[in-house]
Amino acid sequence: MNAQPYRPTLAVWKLASCDGCQLTLLDCEDDLLEIAGAVTIAHFPEATSNKQPGPYDISLVEGSVANPATAALVQQIRSESKVVVAIGACATSGGVQALRNFADVEAYKSSVYPYPEWIEATPDCLPVSSFVKVDYELRGCPISAKQLLEFLRAVLSGEKPRFPTYSVCTECKLRGVTCLAVSRGESCMGPITQAGCGALCPGFNRGCYGCFGPCEEANVEAYKKLAGAHDAVRRLKMIVTNFETPKGATQ
Repeated sequence: MNAQPYRPTLAVWKLASCDGCQLTLLDCEDDLLEIAGAVTIAHFPEATSNKQPGPYDISLVEGSVANPATAALVQQIRSESKVVVAIGACATSGGVQALRNFADVEAYKSSVYPYPEWIEATPDCLPVSSFVKVDYELRGCPISAKQLLEFLRAVLSGEKPRFPTYSVCTECKLRGVTCLAVSRGESCMGPITQAGCGALCPGFNRGCYGCFGPCEEANVEAYKKLAGAHDAVRRLKMIVTNFETPKGATQ
């Protein structure tokens, strides 16, 4: 009897998040069936109650580290996984819930919960990379289904995944989308945001809000002058809370 060919094990994990990036994977439908046929889904509570112990070949991690439990979980995931991929703005930058980093967490707990002493929270809400080595990051709020599928196909075929480093403005040009900042005077973060979404929001006449984080040559200070200091700071912290100090960006 011929032995069955080895299929890599895929695990999908949730930390502090809204589940939107996991739903993006589930919404891939027919493409997801193709992926499912090439891997063994060992852990994915959003999709199946079947759970297999590690080690895992690929772990997709959604969500930020917001409490001691998620901090411990992400360490476990790293120790059991060959490749760890942070997916979505929460996992790559802290996400919306990291807005608490700029406020008094204890005051929030007291005003929201009847028993604040029961709530365990780390001092800050942080991305996965603040705790463990991350091999790849897929940005977005939520992630792009197209980019996720391209990534998984590349990894499963032994190729190195490639991600764009240019801005959303390039994607607007490729789609033939008229610049909202120029034609309407609308605030748009496209010039400083990494491509990958296919200029989704500008394609529907809505300014980019930066959910893919800073592009390689992001000139944040120039954007502040263009958008106005107050509006710019609000937008920069809305989804990707580390946007103001992007790695390698022009300041």
